[in-house]
Amino acid sequence: MKKYLIILTFLSLFISCTIREVPSAAFYYWKTIFKLSKIEKQCLRDNHVKKIYVRFFDIDLDDKRQPFPVTAIRFETVTNGFEIVPVVYIKNKVMLNDKLDIKVLAQKTYDFVNQINIKNKIKIQEIQIDCDWTLKSRDTYLSFIEHFKAISGKTLSATIRLHQIKYFAKTKIPNVDKGVLMYYNMGVIAPDSLNSIYDRSIANKYLESLKKYPLEIDVALPIYSWAVHIRDHRVIGLRNKIDVSNFKKDPNFDFKNKNYFTVKQSNYKKGTFYKENDVLKLESISQENLLEMAKDLNSNLKQIPKEIIFYDLDEINIKNYEKDIFQQVITRF
Repeated sequence: MKKYLIILTFLSLFISCTIREVPSAAFYYWKTIFKLSKIEKQCLRDNHVKKIYVRFFDIDLDDKRQPFPVTAIRFETVTNGFEIVPVVYIKNKVMLNDKLDIKVLAQKTYDFVNQINIKNKIKIQEIQIDCDWTLKSRDTYLSFIEHFKAISGKTLSATIRLHQIKYFAKTKIPNVDKGVLMYYNMGVIAPDSLNSIYDRSIANKYLESLKKYPLEIDVALPIYSWAVHIRDHRVIGLRNKIDVSNFKKDPNFDFKNKNYFTVKQSNYKKGTFYKENDVLKLESISQENLLEMAKDLNSNLKQIPKEIIFYDLDEINIKNYEKDIFQQVITRF
C-alpha cells in the first residue's frame, strides 16, 4: 500500500510540473459607445474571454488648464458575464501642469468611474490607469497613483511602455498591483517605409530589460491598423480603422502595393478631405507579427503573464485575422 502511495504522489507531482499554465485572453475596448457586434461577441466566446478592459474616459486640460474628463463611455450592451475593468487615459500634459491638485484629481477621477459603474450596474474589482509619464511628470504621476490607490481600495494596474521598463531606475515604478506592457506604438509616425506600430529591431533594444523589471506584468498586443495620411512628403494625420477593401473599390484611390494608396482625384471620404497626389501609408500587424512578438516576449519575460490583452476589440480588426489566431498567440507563452 505504501508503495502505491509513493507512486501516486510521484505521479501527481509529475503531472503538476508538466501542466503548463497558459495566459488567458482579454481585450481592450476603446470606443465611446459600448455596443458589441455579433462578430465581437463571437470572438469573445471563441476565446473564452472573461475580462474586458474598457476605456471609460480620457482626462485632458481645458482652456483654463484645469483637468476635465472627455469622451466618456456610454453602455448600450449589458456587461453581464464579463468582468469589466475601467481604464482611464490621462494625457501626460495633465501631469505636467504645475497648478495640478493631485488629491482633487485622484478623488474626482475615482468619483466619475464610480458614477459610471453605478449608472450601468457594473461591479468592478480592478481599475487601470493609462498614462505615458515622462521624467518631468514622473513625481506627479507617482503621487497621483498613491492617492488614487488609497481612495479606490481596488486592485490597481497601470500601463507600462518599453522605455519605462528599460530605464525604470530613472522613470521609477508606480505603486500598482500589476503593470501591463504596451508592446506597440514603438516608432515615430513618419512618411518613410517603417511601421510605427511594431518594429522588431526597436523592440529588441528593450527586450532584455524585461528580466530585470521588478513589477509583475501582463502584456498588451496590437491588432489594430491605421493609415498615415501624407501630403507633400509630410504627415498630416492618422486615419484610424479604415476599411481597406472599401478604398480598393473607390476609383479615386490607386492601390500601389500592399502598403500604399495614392489619391488619383481630390475627394471627401467619411468627412476627410483627400487631395490629389496625397498618399496613404497602411500600417498593420500581421498574424506572423503577433506570433513573432509572443516568441520574443516569452524568451525574455521573467514569468508567464496571466493575461494577454489584445488592443482593441473591434470587428474591423477581428476580420483581419484567422479565427484561432488569439489562441495561437497565448499558447506561445
